[in-house]
Amino acid sequence: MRTVIIILGGFVLWGICLGMAKLVSNFSASSTTIATNAFIGIWFVAAAVNMWIGVSQAGYSFKEELPIFLLIFLLPAAVAAVVKWKFF
Repeated sequence: MRTVIIILGGFVLWGICLGMAKLVSNFSASSTTIATNAFIGIWFVAAAVNMWIGVSQAGYSFKEELPIFLLIFLLPAAVAAVVKWKFF
């Protein structure tokens, strides 16, 4: 359940990044590209911190946390990249 909540948080963060792009400019292609790239960078750091917490505090091994990290990072990042590529 925690993984699902974190993934949903990733989609919320992506929406916030797109909202900021709309506020700063008039939602042009370059602003959505910057917003998507910024989201992917921020989301990578957030997913890595989540993995670090799992390894250092929750007692999981790196091998146990790696698939969860990949799921948490890649699902929102891939959706953001595909939506940006196809629709913006």
